[in-house]
Formats: sequence, structure tokens, C-alpha cells
Amino acid sequence: MFDLDKWQEIFASLRKNWLRTLLTSISVAWGIFILIILLGSGKGLENGVKHMFRDDAINSIWMFGGTTSVPYKGLKPGRVTRFTNEDYSLIKDQVDGVEHISSRFRLSGSVTVTYKSEFGSFDVRCVHPAYVHIENTIITEGRYVNDQDVANFRKVVAIGRRVKDALFKSENPMGKHLMINGVAFKVVGIFSDEGSDSEEEKVYIPVSTAQRAFGGSNRVNQVMFTIGDATLEESMVIADDLLQEMSQKHLFDPEDQRAIHIRNNVKEFQRFQKVLGGIAVFIWVIGIMTIIAGVVGVSNIMLIVVKERTKEIGIRKAIGATPRSIVFMILQEAIFITSVSGYIGLVAGIGLLELVNTVMPPTPFFRYPEVDLGIAITAVIVLVVAGALAGLFPALKAASIKPIEALRAE
Repeated sequence: MFDLDKWQEIFASLRKNWLRTLLTSISVAWGIFILIILLGSGKGLENGVKHMFRDDAINSIWMFGGTTSVPYKGLKPGRVTRFTNEDYSLIKDQVDGVEHISSRFRLSGSVTVTYKSEFGSFDVRCVHPAYVHIENTIITEGRYVNDQDVANFRKVVAIGRRVKDALFKSENPMGKHLMINGVAFKVVGIFSDEGSDSEEEKVYIPVSTAQRAFGGSNRVNQVMFTIGDATLEESMVIADDLLQEMSQKHLFDPEDQRAIHIRNNVKEFQRFQKVLGGIAVFIWVIGIMTIIAGVVGVSNIMLIVVKERTKEIGIRKAIGATPRSIVFMILQEAIFITSVSGYIGLVAGIGLLELVNTVMPPTPFFRYPEVDLGIAITAVIVLVVAGALAGLFPALKAASIKPIEALRAE
């Protein structure tokens, strides 16, 4: 039940000791403010890491060529490891756990893509159909490269949204022919990409067509594949199997770190997740310690309040005030200070995060700092409960004061 007299007494006490109350309130608000900023920054780092892996499938393994650095079975170091279509077939058939697999052939030199009088230099990726699952490409119109395209060396191309805008303007590109280094390709699909705008400046053509049209023979530069829902341990076994198969075929020491390069995205993502987990623990420890410092400040100020109002409390008890009413009066003041201060810190923290989102462009490692409102409100509620506990001990001390001793106090 609302008691106006008690609230008037509380405000009178706060006004009487306004500086001490202000400093204590600032320490409590600062604790919540720092916690909100730290949580928001942690989320920004998490969003950045997720965005880094957003373009490529997290459950993928990529293999790149290298140069041997140690002798092996009578062979000298310095041999370049080059992949062919046979490596693609071997991995597809012999390595357990492979889900979607593609090789990639890289066109050498500058690649010019032309349509009528419009032209530009775009990244041309020569791939198998399964690459759509590895790059998380989103087909918005038409289709992607398919198995028949690869088998029949078809000159077809799927283009990114930004390529369409640059070359075709408002014209519908579907079914039209564009030129890639002077070779005509029919547009069969348009795609978008959630990774970044630069990913929409790519064009995809069948790897077999590129090898034949641009003098690639049977060479490929990379082989990549997804591994389904394999765990980190399973992904490491698959990567090791891949290394063993390649070392036998290309005759290099499996311990040679430079012969080929294998990137296990599952391992990389887990590593970043562990780092983020450590940062999250650090954030909560710092935030909680800061809040505790503010709560201790509330407890101290309430002890001082009890000491200063000893005689008043004695008079209250002498005229019939119950210990319960004394305890409630002190707790009410402590809860009021922590609630108001916590709310101010919460609003200030969220406001600063929104300001950062407005004025700071997203970067590859830090994007859209934000805080879960439920967690923020829970933190404030915990702070209020802690404030109540901080005021409980001074309140119990006040309730235990004997009226005769209180009246003698100076």
C-alpha cells in the first residue's frame, strides 16, 4: 500500500544527504552502464565473427596447393603441388564424410566481362554445381550451373546482382549472351549473396567449360567440400584423411605443412567461438564486479543513514513503531536508489549502443553492437534485489536498536 508519509521522509533524507546519495547513485548507474556497453560490444564482436563465416559454409573444408619443403622418398623439396580433375574425383569417391564437393579453376590474368557496349572486370569463378552450397549463394532468378552444363561443356553463366546492374542496367539479362575474355556465355541465372556486396560481383561458369575454353587442360586450383553436421573431432578426422590421400597421390611427406594447405572452417569457427566465450566470461566478471562495487556503496550509505537517524529510529520505536516497519523504511530507500540508478544506467547504455550503430559503419570484425533487452532488464532486477540485500543489514541493525539507547545517542 502506498504510504505518502514514508516517501516524503525518504525524499527528505535523500535531499539532506544529496551529494553522498548522488555519488552512490552514479556508482550504481555506472555499473549497469558498463555492463550494458560490455555486453553490447561482445555482441558486436560475435556478429562480426558470424559475418566473417557467413559467406562460406561453416561446415566446409578447403584445400589449396602448395610447395613441398622437405625431401620425401628420394624426391627433392621445392616441388609445386598442383591439383587436377582426378583429385576432385578421388576426394569425392575415397574420402568419407564428403557431402557437397566442388573444385575451382582460376582464370589467369585480367578477366573482362562484356555485354554490348558495357564492360567490367569481375571475378569469374569456374566451379561444379555443388559450389552453390559452399558459398551460400542465393539464386533469385533462373538457375545455377548444373551437372549437365559440366558434362556437356556448356557455355552458360550465373551472374551476381551487381554484375547485372553494371552490364544490363534495366534490361532483363536472362537468356542473353555476354562475353568473358571474348567467349560468349548465355546467362541462365542471377544470384544474391548475404556475405557482402563484393560477393555479388562474381560470375559462375562450369569448370569443365573454363578448362576447355581458356586452356586449363584438366587443372584445378582448389577443391572444397562440406561435411554435413560433422563435429569438430569428426571434421579433423576428415581433414587428416584428405591429407593422407593427397600425400600418397602427390608423393609428399604428410608432416610437410607447406605441401598443401587445408582450411577446416569447422575448426576455425570453433576457435573463434572459444575466444568469444572467453570474452563473454570476462565481460560478465568485470560487469558484475562493477555492479557489486555500486551495491557496496548503497550498503555503506544506508549504514550511515541508520547511524545518523539513530535517535529518530529510537523515538519511532518508543511511540510504537514495529521492527518490521523500520526494516521496510530502510529497505524502501535502498531499493529506490538502486532502481532509479539502474534504470538510468540501462537507458544510457542502450542509448550509447544505438548511437554507435548509427554513426559507426560495420566492419568485418565488429558489427551492430546490441544487447538482449531481456538480459539487460534481468541485470537491473538482479541489481535491485542486490540493493535490497545491501539495505537489509543496515535495516536489521536499525530494527535491533533499543529505544532507550537510541535516545541517549549523540
